[in-house]
Amino acid sequence: MESYLLEYLPIVILIAIAVALGAAFILAAWVLAPRSPDPEKVSAYECGFNAFDDARMKFDVRFYLVAILFIIFDLEVAFLFPWAVTLDETGVFGFWSMMVFLGVLTVGFIYEWKKGALEWE
Repeated sequence: MESYLLEYLPIVILIAIAVALGAAFILAAWVLAPRSPDPEKVSAYECGFNAFDDARMKFDVRFYLVAILFIIFDLEVAFLFPWAVTLDETGVFGFWSMMVFLGVLTVGFIYEWKKGALEWE
């Protein structure tokens, strides 16, 4: 039984080192970080409206359109890397399948562009 437990010793050591480093970094940031936030630092960013206002306030939907576009093209890259690596095994069918996929994404991108979802005022 002891020999089986010794096989897990490197994993336990790795987990202990990771927990110790994580705790050390958090403690160092808590000790060394400046504690004088200015209004610009605590202001709303990326979403376009204050995070602590009324939940029923009006907001611009274009922020979410840009986020959805980012997710779509991020997923495209996630599919593109494995496809490029296995292109030898997938052959002609795999190549044209990806071309159809990229064509559909291109049509969607052109549609968003023509509708003005990427225009910012």
